[in-house]
Amino acid sequence: MTLEILGKVQSLVGRIAKIPPPEPDVDMYTAGLASVDALELLVELEETFSVTIPDDRFVAVRTPQELAALIDTLSSGDNS
Repeated sequence: MTLEILGKVQSLVGRIAKIPPPEPDVDMYTAGLASVDALELLVELEETFSVTIPDDRFVAVRTPQELAALIDTLSSGDNS
C-alpha cells in the first residue's frame, strides 16, 4: 500500500464525515463516519482510484489503512 493512497483515503473519509482525517488504524465509524455516508465514500473512492470495490469487501474494512490496502490490491489487478 502506498502512502499516497492512504493519504487520499484519510482525506476523503474526513471530508465526507466532516471530521479531521482519521489516523490510519482508527475505526472510521467510531471516528465519526456515519453509515449513511458509506455509499458516498464508496462512490468517491471508486471514482478517485478508478477501481470497482465489491460491496462485501468494502463493508469488511473498518480503518483507512485497511481500505487503502484493499484499493491498492484492486488497483494492481489482484481481486482475490
